[in-house]
Amino acid sequence: MTLTELRYIVAVARERHFGRAAQRCYVSQPTLSIAIKKLEDELGVMLFERGGAEVAVTEIGERIVEQAQRVLEEADAIKRLAGEHQNELVGPLKLGVIFTIGPYLLPKLIPALRVLAPDMPLYLEENYTARLAEMLKRGEVDAIIVADPFDEPGTLAYPLYDEPFVVATPKGHPWEKRAAVKAQELGDEGESVLLLTQGNCFRDQVLASCSELASRQAQHGGLAGMLQGSSLNTIRHMVASGMGITVLPTTSVGANDAALFSVVPFADPTPLRRVMLVTRKQFSRKKAIETLQQAVFRSGLEGVTMLEEEAAGQPS
Repeated sequence: MTLTELRYIVAVARERHFGRAAQRCYVSQPTLSIAIKKLEDELGVMLFERGGAEVAVTEIGERIVEQAQRVLEEADAIKRLAGEHQNELVGPLKLGVIFTIGPYLLPKLIPALRVLAPDMPLYLEENYTARLAEMLKRGEVDAIIVADPFDEPGTLAYPLYDEPFVVATPKGHPWEKRAAVKAQELGDEGESVLLLTQGNCFRDQVLASCSELASRQAQHGGLAGMLQGSSLNTIRHMVASGMGITVLPTTSVGANDAALFSVVPFADPTPLRRVMLVTRKQFSRKKAIETLQQAVFRSGLEGVTMLEEEAAGQPS
């Protein structure tokens, strides 16, 4: 068994295709296929089910690929220990960010990171939490920025900030002039509430903040179960057009939005979400992760409470 063979099986598991995996590993497909067959013979198990458009990973194959990923990361850590002169802040970092955070954090984060780590560019991936968690597990990204709760084995979570929610209403809406709105009022049958489509964790967080709205949506009562948007930007424009009201994370509201819709704060206790930076326990570039965390703290992101004191450089 060699590290090269382990790299081959990890690549096939990622690509679900021997040809693409071979290209990823810069070898010919016969070379890769022969090496994997040799490893399967050595282990006495079948790692992949051949045939069809995609290669399927067997049950034991999934476990062996996960272990192979850990072995490869430990091997990388050995290389770093052997070359302590190397700088962890040199070289790309693969970062995943959920859709409801990326557009608002990244324009602030990247300039701050350029100051702290000018030789560490970001390779970015925006996606849903579940998909990013899978990519992190497989080593396709080095770290992800997601909202709590996030509980995956083998990961470390670095707290970043708490972000309150606000209510967005069309111009001329009865709530427009109010000082605050109670979370339970979102469940009123007379209000058309716009939600993100299923699969967005922010949708779940909004429903968790208002049990009355969650109950109404679950029963498909009123319009709460029918008005949905694929992105926060889509929902914002639906609100501006007068379709209904919605809940937004504070960072998604800009100064220019005042001409489109009105923003009303929540009454205490204000619903909020905690945003975290998550990486694998085995990931060797811990200094890069801590520097990324510090860049978020220095980003000047408005409307949030940075958790710098709570973090104190230590993951949860």
